[in-house]
Amino acid sequence: MTTREQAQAWDRDDALASHRALFDLPPGLIYLDGNSLGALPRATPERVSQVVRGEWGQGLIRSWNKAGWVDLPRRVGDKIARLVGAGAGELVVADSTSVNVFKTLHAALAIARQDRPGRRLIVSERDNFPTDLYIADSLAREQGCTLLLVDAVEQLGPLLDDGEVAVLMLTHVNYRTGRMHDMAELNRRAHAQGTLVLWDLAHSAGAVPLDLHRDDADFAVGCGYKYLNGGPGAPAFVWVHPRHAGRCTQPLSGWFGHAAPFQFTPTYTPAPGVGRYLCGTPAVLGMAALECGVDTLLAAGDMQALRAKSLALTQLFIELVDQRCAGHGLALVTPRTVHLRGSQVCLSHPTDAYAIMQALIARGVIGDFRAPDILRFGFTPLYTRFVDVWDAVDRLEQVLSSGAAREAVT
Repeated sequence: MTTREQAQAWDRDDALASHRALFDLPPGLIYLDGNSLGALPRATPERVSQVVRGEWGQGLIRSWNKAGWVDLPRRVGDKIARLVGAGAGELVVADSTSVNVFKTLHAALAIARQDRPGRRLIVSERDNFPTDLYIADSLAREQGCTLLLVDAVEQLGPLLDDGEVAVLMLTHVNYRTGRMHDMAELNRRAHAQGTLVLWDLAHSAGAVPLDLHRDDADFAVGCGYKYLNGGPGAPAFVWVHPRHAGRCTQPLSGWFGHAAPFQFTPTYTPAPGVGRYLCGTPAVLGMAALECGVDTLLAAGDMQALRAKSLALTQLFIELVDQRCAGHGLALVTPRTVHLRGSQVCLSHPTDAYAIMQALIARGVIGDFRAPDILRFGFTPLYTRFVDVWDAVDRLEQVLSSGAAREAVT
């Protein structure tokens, strides 16, 4: 069994250990919820203050040009593109994930109607993140389509092979289970039958290596506040493969998606490429904070190194839970197979999952609960240490053995 001293030794040898200093982490707290809200980069408060006091306070409206506010969606987008295998000028930061799902799914359905008239089927997973399903259901009703939800990954293949699916919409890493799809294989199988694929990268971008071009994706969206460390409510991003970017106009044709927004013409002319997926005025303060978060990942240099540490952290957590928490009703939900696992580990408990998590939080271990029975733990390689994993499982075992979970909810 791994000892705490061994975990500390691994931290001393960790090539990424110095990156923890880029974050402002509360002392004494074990933060395993970066897959829900990333930690605060130390650079962010000063940068946001500079934008507020200097660029806004002193520069006022001149800062749209002088401070480059007008270029933020593309500038930050190009930085995120480096993390997801997209090209320069192909990805923009805009709006929320929900809004970007609406824009890209609407566009995908329009292209599907052009290329495969008569197709009216959108396919997703029943345990996909709810906002994606709500948007898809709304669009399906509006467009006269059908939203079909599958209960198991294994059902996707036969559905795609039938050649009736217009759009396959999936989250790359499932928010409840941590299971990761084989993006390249699903894209290949979908494209063989003329199906377009929309990927939600909310639990992937900044956590696992991605290569949207290599894997031949069609559309992708993602949020900025999880592994990208952009802060609560940070702007999201949208990517469209260049082969699709100019084929149709997305439905929210706001002025920043215009080819010449400052000509103020009364008629809409879409911007070339992915620029047309912009909509309203960019959220300058949010984008400034997001850029700081993205820069922490770019400073690490190599997503493969992050992935290697992520897998080591999640593997250690799984092994320690197996060894120390057996017999207390916990079940592993996340795949043990490494290539199927994102950067989180989910456990279930049939009766006390919420109470267990509350007891852990009271003991300084922050994870989160997902109804009805999931304890979810995120592992952010830039600031999570091996000793954090060891201590978290130690406190989990104490909660389970002492009956503290019952006290947490009484």
